[in-house]
Amino acid sequence: MSKQNVIIIGAAGRDFHNFNTYFRKNSAYNVVAFTAAQIPDIDGRKYPSELAGEMYPSGIPIFAEEELPRLIAELKADICVFSYSDVRYAKVMEMSAIVNASGANFMLLGPKDTMIKSTKPVIAVVATRTGCGKSQTSRKVVEYLMEKGLKVVAVRHPMPYGDLVAQKVQRFATVEDLAIHKCTVEEMEEYEPHVVRGNVIYAGVDYEAIVRAAEKDPSGCDVILWDGGNNDFAFFKPDLTITVADPHRPGNELSYYPGEVNLRMADVVVINKMDSAAPEGIQTVRENTNKVNPNAIIIDGASPIRVDNPELIKGKRVLVVEDGPTLTHGEMKLGAGIIAAQKYGAAKIVDPRPYTVGKLSETFRIYPHIGTLLPAMGYGAEQLKDLETTINNTDCDTVIIGTPIDLRRIVKINKPATRVHYDLQEIGDPTIGSVLNDFIAKYIKA
Repeated sequence: MSKQNVIIIGAAGRDFHNFNTYFRKNSAYNVVAFTAAQIPDIDGRKYPSELAGEMYPSGIPIFAEEELPRLIAELKADICVFSYSDVRYAKVMEMSAIVNASGANFMLLGPKDTMIKSTKPVIAVVATRTGCGKSQTSRKVVEYLMEKGLKVVAVRHPMPYGDLVAQKVQRFATVEDLAIHKCTVEEMEEYEPHVVRGNVIYAGVDYEAIVRAAEKDPSGCDVILWDGGNNDFAFFKPDLTITVADPHRPGNELSYYPGEVNLRMADVVVINKMDSAAPEGIQTVRENTNKVNPNAIIIDGASPIRVDNPELIKGKRVLVVEDGPTLTHGEMKLGAGIIAAQKYGAAKIVDPRPYTVGKLSETFRIYPHIGTLLPAMGYGAEQLKDLETTINNTDCDTVIIGTPIDLRRIVKINKPATRVHYDLQEIGDPTIGSVLNDFIAKYIKA
């Protein structure tokens, strides 16, 4: 049989991983293109030959997703593989319709063909949607294991927006490493909390090479923590899967891809943000979890906030800056910053839209649902400068920083600002600790 031509539909993450694990050395297929969505400025590049392997000496071009019907025809594609996350089911099937109408088959790759087996025990922290609270759950897991004297190496879902060859395997052990690897704001938000805590975190493009490096990390490795991105399922085969669900978006756990995969595969489901969610939303998530995964352990969780300077909020006109992906494809209408504004009595939430410039204006055009919040977009120097200019243009008394890192370290803010912090707090039993005690007893040799 002749090779089948393949287009991988992605967003610079799962798509590259699917290629590396399933297609790179598979002589039955010829990957002719990637398409790109969700993340700006990815299209127009190539997946380089150094990563693509000997079957692809010229690399593989990356095009905008809007060009998919033309690409299917011109490149004679037989199969299109959908390979990105946090997408409503209607969108997935819309893509299938576009692909099928153009004459090609539509494919979704699953865990069996894409999960890499590690030689170390693996805990995966994943979610049903972007912005559920994976990071604070991962922090809780790492801190507990470290208290037990274990060496934890975290591996983060990819965010390869720069030089892909240079990003093949990235190791972060200090804050200085963030600058060395030219991290975007989104990358800093995920990596910095790990390194300041004292554990190493890996990321990059080639996750076979990454997991082997993590297993042999010079600081030691007893457990690998998969720190998931969006609502994607893990790249490594987990020994324990913890899925975080969000009662602020009840029902999404059964209507977004691949979040329901995570819910069904979970050993543990953390229903987070109970302190700020409606009781009926909590009940919906609980019922849906019990319906599709009755054997999962359910942990009730809250996400209490604290603010550095509450006096800068009370009675003030505030600009609220929240985590970018949570507001954009995560579709959240509120985050820690808004909750802080409400809790500490802000007089007004200032609408940033009249003050946006450049790439941020484009972000609001693509994601009009964001409303009066400002997403901390910073995928490159230009976008970061636009974020700084927009903040400083906005007529407000105070900037509330609801992002996982302190933005004042990377942008100059010309007005008073205060930062919001938040952590996972379990309610009653069971707890993360009790689950991890069982994990340690089963997988860690005394």
